Amino acid sequence: MTSAPITHIQSRDNAFVKDLRRLAQDSTAYRKQGRVWLEGDHLCRAALARGLVPAVAVFSESFWPQAPAQYAQTAIKIIVLADALFADISGLESPAQMGYVVELPAPPALLPDAATVVLDRVQDAGNVGSILRSAAAFGFGQVLALKGTAALWAPKVLRAGMGAHFGLCLIESAEPALLDALQVPLIVTSSHQGDLIQQQRLPWPCAWAMGHEGQGVGQAVAARAQRAVRIGQPGGEESLNVAAAAAICLHASAISAV
Repeated sequence: MTSAPITHIQSRDNAFVKDLRRLAQDSTAYRKQGRVWLEGDHLCRAALARGLVPAVAVFSESFWPQAPAQYAQTAIKIIVLADALFADISGLESPAQMGYVVELPAPPALLPDAATVVLDRVQDAGNVGSILRSAAAFGFGQVLALKGTAALWAPKVLRAGMGAHFGLCLIESAEPALLDALQVPLIVTSSHQGDLIQQQRLPWPCAWAMGHEGQGVGQAVAARAQRAVRIGQPGGEESLNVAAAAAICLHASAISAV
């Protein structure tokens, strides 16, 4: 199946197992280790499709004999864990039985002219991952996460992103001042202020700022915006979930660009 070295591990006290557990369960461990844990075949296939070479491919003992060859043949090293050990490490209710450890990409430089999504203290990992997925789907190639936003490469964000990470330029822990380097219009959205989005001819490329789940976009970001729009809500709800709002805004820009 593969020429990579294969190691079988049964002990919870193994150093690799301890590091892997941190990657799987600690949202910021990847920053210390410089590696990312991708659990499950969907994320692994998405990584392979983008040409990533896994540093380590990890399999549960029962899955290893039947694992498809493509999951192992590109890995530099292969680890086979006892089933109970893999389940203990896994961040899923139903462990996926396989995963990759990949090198954390080097921090990219800001692309001034790129269609961009700005995340201003968006804290829920599921929301962040969903927004990354919408960004990739609607042609926004760059995501700029300001300080206070959920860690972009955290396991929960990766799972919610469903592979979107591998096609995006991702910048973390940025200060609002970095927005000054953008050369595309910055747009903010609100449920109560600005012109209705469906009545606008939106610029392309542009940058959309999506704010904190409770507080919205902060003043430092709002002050840099060239336009404010609102999403009409005839049903009368106070506000939309930020990931839902992002999908609406990014789709509106995408169809304006056609």
